[in-house]
This record gives sequence, C-alpha cells and structure tokens, in this order.
Amino acid sequence: MLFPLVLGLYRVLLPLFLLLSLPGWLVRMGQRGGFGSGLRERFSIYRPDLEEEPCGAVHLHAVSVGETMIAVKLIRAWQLREPGKRFVLATGTATGHAVGVEAALPGVRVTYAPVDFKLCVNRYLGRFEPSQIVLVEGEAWPHLLLACRKRGVPVRLVNARLSPRSERRYRKLAAVIRPVFGMLDDVAAQEPADLARWEAMGVAKEKITVTGSSKFDPGAAVMPSKRAEFGVMLDGFGADRAVVLAASTHAGEEAWIGKVVRESGALFAVVPRHAERRAEVKADLEKEGFEVVLRSAFHPPADPAKACLVIDSTGELRDWTAHATLVVIGKTILGTGGQNPAEAILARRPLLFGKHMENFEPLAGSLVARGGAVRFEDEARLLRGLRDLLGDPGRRESACDAAAAVLQQHDGATARILDLLGAG
Repeated sequence: MLFPLVLGLYRVLLPLFLLLSLPGWLVRMGQRGGFGSGLRERFSIYRPDLEEEPCGAVHLHAVSVGETMIAVKLIRAWQLREPGKRFVLATGTATGHAVGVEAALPGVRVTYAPVDFKLCVNRYLGRFEPSQIVLVEGEAWPHLLLACRKRGVPVRLVNARLSPRSERRYRKLAAVIRPVFGMLDDVAAQEPADLARWEAMGVAKEKITVTGSSKFDPGAAVMPSKRAEFGVMLDGFGADRAVVLAASTHAGEEAWIGKVVRESGALFAVVPRHAERRAEVKADLEKEGFEVVLRSAFHPPADPAKACLVIDSTGELRDWTAHATLVVIGKTILGTGGQNPAEAILARRPLLFGKHMENFEPLAGSLVARGGAVRFEDEARLLRGLRDLLGDPGRRESACDAAAAVLQQHDGATARILDLLGAG
C-alpha cells in the first residue's frame, strides 16, 4: 500500500525538482558542450529526420563517463560474439554522450536516456522498442521499470554495487526502495558479499548472479598505451622526468596534491574529473606558485621546475596514465567515494589514494593489504609514499605485481555478464 502513495508523491515532486535544478543543469550542460548534442532527447524529443531507429536493439543505459566506458567495453565484447548486432547507448550526461559518440562503434545509436517522466519514458520505449535494457551500475528509475514491465521488456543491472553509504540510505527507505529494485529481472553483482545486500534491497535471490566487475576485468580491457603527442608535451617539462599523475580530482584536491608532489621533485600532472573546472584549477595552482600549462592550450613552460600540466580533456585519462610514473587517485582526499583505479593497474603504474575509497571497496582494501597500493591520511604520508616509490624501482614493480593479482580476481567478468544478458 505504501508504494502507490510514494509513487504518487514522486510524480508530484519530480517536476518540481527538475524546475529547481534546471538553471544549474543548463549551466553545466553549456560548460560540458551539451548544447547541440541532441540534448532534447532527454525529454524524448527526437529529430524528425531520424525516422529509422534500430528497433528491437539492446539498450545500455550509462549515466556518466565511467559508466559509458563500461558500456562501450560490453558492446565491443558483445559484437565480437555477434558481429553486426545493433545497440542503443543511452547516456545521462553530455560528457558521457561525447564519450559514446567518440567511440564510433559500428551499429550503435547514441542517444540520451529519457528523464523519468511517464510521458517521456513511454515515447522513448515506443520509438525504440528495445529488446532489453541493461543498466550499467545505474539508477533504477520507477517509471522506466514500470513501463518496461508493462511492455514485457526485461531490465537487467550489471556491475551492480552498493556503497556502504548507499546501502545505509536505502535501508532507511526499504519499504519504498524494495518494490523498485524488485522489478529488475536480473542483477549481476560484483562480489559474493553483495548477494545479501541486493536481496535486502528487494531483488529475489534467484535473480542475483555474482559475475565480478567488467570495470575491473583485465581480460576485456582496452590497455592504456602511450601516445607520441603526450610524450612531446611531457618532454617540454624535462626529458625522462618522473611524472606523478593525479587522476579524476575534485575541487581543492589539485592544489593539495600538487604541493606535495612539488616537494618530491617530480612533475605534477593532473586530470580534473570535470574538464570545465579548468579555470578554477588553474587559479588554485597558481596561488600555490605553479606555472600552469593547460593541455587544451599547450605551450612549453617558461620554467619547467615551477610548472605543472593540467590535462583539461575528456576521454584521454587512460592513455595519460601510461605516461605516468605514479598515479594518485582523486576524490579520495577532499571528495568522498574515490575513482576507478583499474586503468593505473592495467598500465602497471603504482597507486596511491586517500582514505575515501568507499565506492571501490573491497577492491581498495585488498590492494592496500597486499601491497598493491599506498593509502595516505595526510600530506606527510603522501610525501613519504611518493619518495619511497620514486626512489625504488623494485618496489614499484612489486606494487604493480600485487595490484595486478588483485585485479585478476575479476578476470572473465565481462564474459560472465554477457552470458547473463543472453549474448550469443
């Protein structure tokens, strides 16, 4: 009885929430290049010249960049099994949309996932007639699930995970959340410990399969590789100089990490999580005395000893990682939750991260326990970790070996997920 009441309230509050958040959303879309990318598709308004849609295709829903890259990985693997198979990749952000378009996968229509209004969802489903919808680590929206159940369209969640914070929040709302998650047809969980969590969220036990994480699957990954143009840029700061790359940083972390890296003597390179923060990041680092060189307007630094590189680009992090000596994971110091360490591990680059890796447990804990990563609590511990690793090539190798062994536990996850999804 409670769910219909809550659903009615949701239908009242969602438009209000959208109106209140619309100005900020439009600003972010402008900063991220969303305008001109078909953003009206979020409201199921499609160009009239797109009359022939890939009806009956598998749809993968990915919110942002990280999820989109996982979706692209799954599609590539699926098309190896079934050449010529068509897909729709529906993203939730302009940056995710850009990554999907840039992947240029054959037979893949990139669109925006509809806002969870009943009308928008029904227009979307009526236009595309998906054979199934695959949520990539994604949000289970009530109207989408209800409409898919009514039409007989299966909805499956892959790379499913619940952070401790999300689990606590969901458990408080169990009476509301359980009917929503209960409409999922299958859940591909990352760890055995996730079984009980998803069952508590309302998913029937027989619908939950432990597959591992495609995000961490080394066998199906696109390996980081060095690019000549990146090497030329880095040589401008000093040939063969050690590079400490701060990956996917959040507000304030750039200056925090940069000060410590400067003391270590290495070149500081940083990839902010959101490229549109470039002006803010540049200003913060200049206050710390850095000469800031932007990747988008690259020029050799006047004084390499005082310079740093801000990589204000989207979709290049994987290959920049291949040029690093060490990698510091962002959103672990002043932000919370952490970012994906898999690319650094695949590139065989030693890892360091702060105390906030909640979204990547138990992987992060296993990395630290086995010597595959250094966890730091303050600037002094980070500096000590940097100096120890920079000064000892043997230790760097052993750390990379240990991290690779931890990641190996997810080997084959992509294949297991595809089996669950019915890939031929």
